[in-house]
Amino acid sequence: MSPRRVLVTGPTGNVGREVVRVLLARGVAVRAGHHRPDSCRARLGDEVEVVHLDLRDPGSYAAAARGCDAAFLLRPPAISDTRSTLNRFIDVARAAGVGHLVFLSVAGAERNRFVPHHAVEEHLRALGPDHTLLRPGFFAQNFQDAYRRDVVEDDRVYVPVGRGRVAFVDLRDVAEVAAQALLEPAEHRGRAHTLTGPEAITFEHAAALLSDAIGRTVTYQPASVLGYVRHLRRRSLPWAQVLVQTALHVGLRFGHAAKVDPTLCSLLGRPGHTFGDYVRARASEWSRSSASLDR
Repeated sequence: MSPRRVLVTGPTGNVGREVVRVLLARGVAVRAGHHRPDSCRARLGDEVEVVHLDLRDPGSYAAAARGCDAAFLLRPPAISDTRSTLNRFIDVARAAGVGHLVFLSVAGAERNRFVPHHAVEEHLRALGPDHTLLRPGFFAQNFQDAYRRDVVEDDRVYVPVGRGRVAFVDLRDVAEVAAQALLEPAEHRGRAHTLTGPEAITFEHAAALLSDAIGRTVTYQPASVLGYVRHLRRRSLPWAQVLVQTALHVGLRFGHAAKVDPTLCSLLGRPGHTFGDYVRARASEWSRSSASLDR
């Protein structure tokens, strides 16, 4: 049975925004939980019910979850302690009547106790099968998020990846799978889906595809681990986020995101978007116009 109302966390970020879009297109009532509801409402419009939800404030959990049959949960980058935040939210959401929960994890989280998502996966499994775990590989959309400033300001991609290949996955495809799991929970109950793009490419190749899409040359500059840590700190990222982001990128050197998994194609019934598809569709993201830089 399809849910009557779905709670979406992180509704204005790259992932959550796509999930909201897909659910609305399918006629589903969406409740967006955000720590700044007025700002969220201005960005999402009148189609979406917006409520206050701050995963660092347990007092906001129950009211946000009450009346929802399913929920899409992701970890905000600033939260590293998931046991006292996301896991606690899951318990409150269950008590409030949320039946099926779809959690956006990361590829390999089941084996890696050092990533914050691992504790959430373990907690969900301990509570029973009324959940779906999505384990995407590296997002193509990192280029319009984590790497965007480097591209716009310096025409470079600066990460400690070496010659590692990555099967970049497009969040538009991830959102389609998330919507399937939310709207058809019986088909996805207790399952974990590893989601990758259809081809594995180097960052050098990715930079070349981006260059073609935006009409100026972007180069890939391999970073050292120490150089990357310093770079992120100069960008004012908190230490917890710096350490997680650095560890994930270093893993790419050793092929942690190079394997192409057929699951996404099987679930969608079509090939996933390639990295080239993504940068051609979003070329304006890397414009140097003042309007583009004001995010």
